Amino acid sequence: MSIQHQIELAKKYLRYYFSAGNRHDVHSPFVFTLIEEVLSKKAARAAYDPIEALRTKLLQSRDIVNVTDLGAGSLTGAGTERKVSDIARHAAKPPKFGQLFYRMVQHFAPANIPELGTSLGMSTAYMASARPNSTVYTIEGCPNITAQAKANFAELGLQNIRQFTGNFDDVLPKVLQEVTPDFVYIDGNHRKEPTLDYFRQCADKASENAVFIFDDIHWTNGMEEAWKTIQDDERVTLTVDLFFIGLVFFRKDFKVKQHFTIKF
Repeated sequence: MSIQHQIELAKKYLRYYFSAGNRHDVHSPFVFTLIEEVLSKKAARAAYDPIEALRTKLLQSRDIVNVTDLGAGSLTGAGTERKVSDIARHAAKPPKFGQLFYRMVQHFAPANIPELGTSLGMSTAYMASARPNSTVYTIEGCPNITAQAKANFAELGLQNIRQFTGNFDDVLPKVLQEVTPDFVYIDGNHRKEPTLDYFRQCADKASENAVFIFDDIHWTNGMEEAWKTIQDDERVTLTVDLFFIGLVFFRKDFKVKQHFTIKF
């Protein structure tokens, strides 16, 4: 990430921070409940401990993997050989987001959870451990990263994860032939047109009560344009902007389209 990019992102975050609302600014009962029962419940849980212990281990790892990058590039601008510790530090979502995904899966109780972008599997592990009866279908472009994630899932004893390796453009349609997506996490590629393509493919198959999570919605101008297009989609009835991620809902009982920006 260039210095200029960091500066621009910091400016965007400051605008978000000083304009975002909280539970007192929300008139939607659904969003109020989401804030009260999910977003605000940040206390430590025993279920988080094994995943965070694994994260600590990965941050200290001296292993190196050869990486195939099919998306918009790494956050560090690194080459094809990368340290596992660097991937854990720069590519894995911070604990507070993995733990948010855990709480969201528990709250919404989805059956099928497609994830685009496994990386080392930290977010995958949080979603899978939240509800053992759910299945996470996670796609990763790099075979070596898939193998590392598989070892991580085995270490955590998680058995409700199905891994797929390949380009999202090729693999996602195959996954969507098998399942109706109830909870979708799109954390890969980070470019406008592919993001919109993945959204449309998943939305075409999604259940009415589905929840979509988009990563890095303010990462670039292109990602912000993609987010705006998603918000404007006629199927979308509610969105929540948490700056680093965006939440999308399709519930038909929301008669008026609403968009919220909430401090998290």
